[in-house]
Amino acid sequence: MNKKLNTIFFIIGATFFNVLTAIACFFLLSFIYIKLYNLIPEQSGAWIFAFIFIASIVVSFIAYRLLLKYLLKKIDVDKYFDPIFVKRNIRKSGS
Repeated sequence: MNKKLNTIFFIIGATFFNVLTAIACFFLLSFIYIKLYNLIPEQSGAWIFAFIFIASIVVSFIAYRLLLKYLLKKIDVDKYFDPIFVKRNIRKSGS
């Protein structure tokens, strides 16, 4: 495989991991809320699910960052991946 294909597969895999982690965190936090339902007032139900949604996104982002930091230590990025954004030299004509 070439570098561009490795980069595309990595981006797809990382996105898939991030989405799955967010869904898993949402279900886990929802399960904890259901188990603790008797301890929490009924008026806070809508706020709780908003908090669960935001917390699951934050936790998935933190897990993504930790995994990415670990992978960057183990893998030589320049050897296997192509840069996503490339600087292009634009020559200005001296007219």
